[in-house]
Amino acid sequence: MSKKVILCCCFVAALAFVLTVAVQPAHAIKPFSDEFSAKYVKQDSKEKKDQDFAKLVAEAKCNVCHTGKSKKDRNPYGVELAKLLDKATDKDNKEKIQDVLSKVEKLPSDAKDKKSPTFGDLIKAGKLPGGESAEKKEG
Repeated sequence: MSKKVILCCCFVAALAFVLTVAVQPAHAIKPFSDEFSAKYVKQDSKEKKDQDFAKLVAEAKCNVCHTGKSKKDRNPYGVELAKLLDKATDKDNKEKIQDVLSKVEKLPSDAKDKKSPTFGDLIKAGKLPGGESAEKKEG
């Protein structure tokens, strides 16, 4: 085989690898996800509402904050969290993550409608704070 054929094959293989890695579904930042669960998910609760919410969060995974296939696509809840948290500098700061979760839970779930339920109201009602798009598990 000539060097050109080998180089071409290597290039195609590398391109295929990069495209495969680049087209992954959205992933939650694990420490952010863990702190969300620590704050809102009651794993040991005997109440059906708490058990249902825990199951909903477990099924939604990254879609608690994200929507679609790119980790850059956020639902309204994820948009508000991203304004206050930086994945690079805040992922190890549990106190800040908890503080931001507390702040964002007080915000209206629809930024255009100040009378909409807060993110915290949705969570208390056993719904995902990102709304229906999060519940559909698009990513």
